[in-house]
Amino acid sequence: MSEDYCTLGNVPKPPVAEGPPYAECVLCRKPTEYPESYKGITLCPVCEWQEAQRTACSG
Repeated sequence: MSEDYCTLGNVPKPPVAEGPPYAECVLCRKPTEYPESYKGITLCPVCEWQEAQRTACSG
Protein backbone atom coordinates (compact mmCIF):
# COMPACT_ATOMS: atom_id res chain seq x y z
CA MET A 1 0.00 0.00 0.00
CA SER A 2 1.34 3.43 -0.85
CA GLU A 3 1.65 6.03 1.87
CA ASP A 4 -0.59 8.47 -0.04
CA TYR A 5 -3.49 5.99 -0.17
CA CYS A 6 -5.85 8.36 1.64
CA THR A 7 -4.81 11.65 0.08
CA LEU A 8 -6.75 13.47 -2.57
CA GLY A 9 -3.69 13.83 -4.74
CA ASN A 10 -2.60 17.23 -5.92
CA VAL A 11 -5.61 19.24 -4.76
CA PRO A 12 -4.50 22.87 -4.80
CA LYS A 13 -4.96 24.92 -1.63
CA PRO A 14 -5.93 28.58 -1.84
CA PRO A 15 -3.05 31.05 -1.58
CA VAL A 16 -2.41 32.43 1.92
CA ALA A 17 -3.31 36.12 2.24
CA GLU A 18 -0.67 38.60 3.35
CA GLY A 19 -3.25 40.71 5.14
CA PRO A 20 -6.92 41.74 5.24
CA PRO A 21 -9.44 41.46 3.72
CA TYR A 22 -9.78 37.75 4.38
CA ALA A 23 -12.30 35.35 2.87
CA GLU A 24 -15.02 34.02 5.16
CA CYS A 25 -15.22 30.35 6.10
CA VAL A 26 -18.04 28.73 4.11
CA LEU A 27 -19.15 26.78 7.20
CA CYS A 28 -18.90 29.14 10.19
CA ARG A 29 -18.39 32.55 8.46
CA LYS A 30 -15.26 33.34 10.52
CA PRO A 31 -12.25 34.89 8.74
CA THR A 32 -9.87 32.46 7.07
CA GLU A 33 -6.19 32.85 6.22
CA TYR A 34 -7.08 33.12 2.52
CA PRO A 35 -7.56 36.32 0.49
CA GLU A 36 -11.10 37.58 -0.05
CA SER A 37 -10.45 37.59 -3.80
CA TYR A 38 -10.00 33.77 -3.88
CA LYS A 39 -12.77 32.06 -5.86
CA GLY A 40 -13.60 28.71 -4.33
CA ILE A 41 -14.30 26.96 -1.05
CA THR A 42 -12.43 28.46 1.89
CA LEU A 43 -12.40 27.07 5.41
CA CYS A 44 -11.04 28.57 8.63
CA PRO A 45 -8.31 26.51 10.36
CA VAL A 46 -10.80 24.97 12.81
CA CYS A 47 -13.31 23.90 10.16
CA GLU A 48 -10.47 22.73 7.88
CA TRP A 49 -9.16 20.48 10.67
CA GLN A 50 -12.65 19.16 11.46
CA GLU A 51 -13.29 18.43 7.77
CA ALA A 52 -9.98 16.58 7.56
CA GLN A 53 -11.01 14.46 10.56
CA ARG A 54 -14.36 13.61 8.94
CA THR A 55 -12.82 12.59 5.65
CA ALA A 56 -9.71 10.81 6.99
CA CYS A 57 -9.18 7.15 6.23
CA SER A 58 -10.11 4.82 9.02
CA GLY A 59 -7.47 2.33 8.25
